[in-house]
Amino acid sequence: MSLIPTPSQTVGPYFSLGLDALNRTELCAPEAPGALTLSGQLLDGAGAPVADAVLEIWQAARSGRYAHPEDRRELPLEKDWKGFGRVPTDREGRFTFTTVKPGAVPGPAAQMQAPHIVVLIGMRGLLRHLMTRIYFPDEPANERDPILAMVPLARRPTLVAQPAGPKALRWNINLQGPDETVFFSY
Repeated sequence: MSLIPTPSQTVGPYFSLGLDALNRTELCAPEAPGALTLSGQLLDGAGAPVADAVLEIWQAARSGRYAHPEDRRELPLEKDWKGFGRVPTDREGRFTFTTVKPGAVPGPAAQMQAPHIVVLIGMRGLLRHLMTRIYFPDEPANERDPILAMVPLARRPTLVAQPAGPKALRWNINLQGPDETVFFSY
């Protein structure tokens, strides 16, 4: 017997009507100290772009402090810092954020984590969002990050952005295949 999903069993497509106000591509101003552009492409298992997905990112500021009321650590927050971004992918599956490299944050057992950005992906056909992380290239703390250490060495490159010019990084998300991005349970 073959079961076909009903519309209530799938997520998306995403309609922008009324949701555009939630989109934020700039977590900081492009001229802010340490600002960088993070761009990439969301690709399906056949390497085709996924045009109707939504990416959300959240991260700490350069100091390692989150822009959240529960983070009461005595660390500075940049003026106008937003710790959250949300953007739909375009027709070619592309996305772009303006952000900064975050500082290290406490992790499991109070062990410090390497600078990273948390990414949540929602798209048609997913009943649960996908969650992953972006780590920074040439970051010495990557070697000691407790979460990255759980990922097999051969798969870690799927989580590390690559330089794409001055103040620019590139990071693609592969949903399946030999270069599939590592996704985490939550």
